[in-house]
Amino acid sequence: MTVLAKSVAGYLNNASWIRRMFEAGAKLKAEYGQDKVQDFSLGNPDLPAPKEVAEGLAKFLTTAQEPFAFGYMSNAGFPWLREQLATYLSAEQKVSLKADEVLLSCGAAGALNAFLRAVIDPGDELICFAPYFVEYGFYVGNFGGKLTAVKTDPATFAPNLEGLEKAISPATKVVLINSPNNPTGAVYTLDELKGVAELLTKKSQEIGHPIWLVSDEPYRFLAYDGVEVPSILPLYPYSICVSSFSKNLSLPGERIGYAAVSPDLPEKETVMAALTMTNRILGYVNPPVIGQQIMKYALGSHVDKSFYEKRRLAMAQVLTEAGYQFLMPKGAFYFFPQAPGGDDVAFVNALAKELVLAVPGSGFGYPGFFRLAFCVDEKVILAAKDGFIRAREAIEK
Repeated sequence: MTVLAKSVAGYLNNASWIRRMFEAGAKLKAEYGQDKVQDFSLGNPDLPAPKEVAEGLAKFLTTAQEPFAFGYMSNAGFPWLREQLATYLSAEQKVSLKADEVLLSCGAAGALNAFLRAVIDPGDELICFAPYFVEYGFYVGNFGGKLTAVKTDPATFAPNLEGLEKAISPATKVVLINSPNNPTGAVYTLDELKGVAELLTKKSQEIGHPIWLVSDEPYRFLAYDGVEVPSILPLYPYSICVSSFSKNLSLPGERIGYAAVSPDLPEKETVMAALTMTNRILGYVNPPVIGQQIMKYALGSHVDKSFYEKRRLAMAQVLTEAGYQFLMPKGAFYFFPQAPGGDDVAFVNALAKELVLAVPGSGFGYPGFFRLAFCVDEKVILAAKDGFIRAREAIEK
């Protein structure tokens, strides 16, 4: 007998590999010492927030004792910040956005859950490309929906349009993309996104209801070698982007994010009213006050990306010299190499014996590979080389 819902009991039995490896790492660090473990398990940015964050926080503190400084506001966030965000996103997303077309949220996850609550009925389907961030399945499951994954080609990890077309059914309500991608670092091109939009237009007409296109893009700021990160908002009327300031401002714990809908969205006012309500009834109530006040001064700032560029090159060098096969990431701060021997779980366990922590590709719906988060000091990356070599040699014996 269990006191838990069957779904949650199942979740516990299949806990996130990311968190599982994070917890395993904590034990190894306690046993061997913090500096002896090379931890690439969690995408927790280590760079300090830019100076605008501290300056904005200091300025807010001068008014923190005023009445209602920490009070409720609109469930969609402060109107003045929505105005500011709309102006910023208009330039970034290459569309003309108004304040009533954006909503502040408790992180990108809060925005995505609010959106799914607004559009998903029990039995509805969300499709995404594998590998994918495992929490997506939990989010759609919160509202009785299901996740269907369409596998991408490991040579590119690009959108698989043929697989997507075969997967779409009358139950399909949402297609979710993530570019720059976690865990592969792939960045979808404009032509690839146009292909997705054209396919969804056709399939929406065939099945008799719109299929939403959602872009989860907290890594938009982090693309390398001049790679462009195109926007979906100008391409498809039933599109929405969700994001956060967790990575670009190193504020993952502050939980401040947003959603922005295409200005061409039909019934836009109704959709935004629904998002505002679901933002409330899911228990978020409103986005964090402090995070919003910081945004007044920090919006448009970002951490020094040159650190990530150097770490990317260092990780590529280490993996190459250690004998691994991988696709160079075009964005984000992850590598997704092939697991020697083919069994990603066994290989990650072998790495852990060498005090190197990674996450198996099975945790992203893509066995045979493993993820490395390189949001760590370059010294950690270089120190892991011998462990990578020994783990590969142990598996390939």
